[in-house]
Amino acid sequence: MVKGKLERVRAVVCGRVQGVGFRWFVRDAAARLGLAGWVRNLPDGSVELEAEGPDDVIERFKEIVGNGNAQARVDRMESSRIDPRGGPRRFDIVA
Repeated sequence: MVKGKLERVRAVVCGRVQGVGFRWFVRDAAARLGLAGWVRNLPDGSVELEAEGPDDVIERFKEIVGNGNAQARVDRMESSRIDPRGGPRRFDIVA
């Protein structure tokens, strides 16, 4: 049951976020929170993601991602709201 308003965000995370298990960390956090979306590495060394779910859960997810995992160092995360898409409730690592 969705408690908050459905929201989708696109974010780019910068810092030491490649080669440290960060995409798996993001995927696992999203799965625990029941979010849909995807995460991928970008050529410039940053990580891009989209996540969709209740607005309150999205805010919690952004906090978790912004703190990173033990091996990562998040220097900056830029996010923006985009239109929700609905669809499958899974979160994938994409190429």
